[in-house]
Amino acid sequence: MSKEILVTGGAGFIGSHVTRLLLDQGFGVTVVDNLSHGNKESLDPRTKFEQVDLLDQEGLEKVLPGHDAVIHMASLIEVGESVERPIEFTQNNIVGTVSLLEAMKNTNVKKIIFSSSACVYGVPKKLPIMEDAPLGEQENPYGITKVTMEQFCMFYHRRNNFDVTILRYFNPYGPGELHQPETHAIPNFIRAALNKNPLPLFWKGEQIRDFIYIDDLVSAHILPLNLGGLHIFNVGTEVGVKVTDVIRKISEILGYEVEIEDKGERKGDVPSLVASSEKIKKELGWEAKIDLDEGLKRTIDFYRHHPSST
Repeated sequence: MSKEILVTGGAGFIGSHVTRLLLDQGFGVTVVDNLSHGNKESLDPRTKFEQVDLLDQEGLEKVLPGHDAVIHMASLIEVGESVERPIEFTQNNIVGTVSLLEAMKNTNVKKIIFSSSACVYGVPKKLPIMEDAPLGEQENPYGITKVTMEQFCMFYHRRNNFDVTILRYFNPYGPGELHQPETHAIPNFIRAALNKNPLPLFWKGEQIRDFIYIDDLVSAHILPLNLGGLHIFNVGTEVGVKVTDVIRKISEILGYEVEIEDKGERKGDVPSLVASSEKIKKELGWEAKIDLDEGLKRTIDFYRHHPSST
């Protein structure tokens, strides 16, 4: 009998890809999403869908029974917005996560895979970043919420014997990224380039990032479904790329140069983030397979064929 997985935030960019992969691999999937930022159109038709807010613990307790695990991806993610609206981010991300964990406890669903972020490391002391690196001082409420959400998951592991896997994403990108507003570099660069508008560039593009293609990222969510205990894994390519090199690659694929709009500095940006993925390779056999050139080609192709998204 196939396992039943509940995916919170499954109508979002990463959540919809995770849902599709689970379904393709024979899992039953229920998506819980309040549709404040997700798109119902992104959902695979094979999915069971429940429009429930994380803060609605009673609603969650009606949906959870019969599920073997939860993949928790529902959170507000826009860093700038978090500075403007810290109360909303705290309620949605932190209180919503505790509401979910309580609902899981009350319905005896005790396995969770949590979608975290490399931002928890703050400004790293050394690269590549290992999972045992100290968590850094946070520059914005979004980062604070991710650290706190991790801590609550760990608390429920210790207090209620939950099986917990925390996945710290580096910089995901790929087809289907349709955030409104969009703040991530690659979709913004591609949309601007296709429309021959100036590319918005912070810090003159000197930041170094570990860009991971969506298909590689989502595959890391399936493997921990058989794990017991507490595990923390980085999910990155181990390759640091300067943002200006991403722009150069996009120009090469498109066959023309695009003007740059110098946006100056942006508070809260870390100069360099590169993962060590040694642990997830060793313990789960996972590794990134799609390099940046191929990933950018696929992503550009998506936006070319979805003109409304540009």
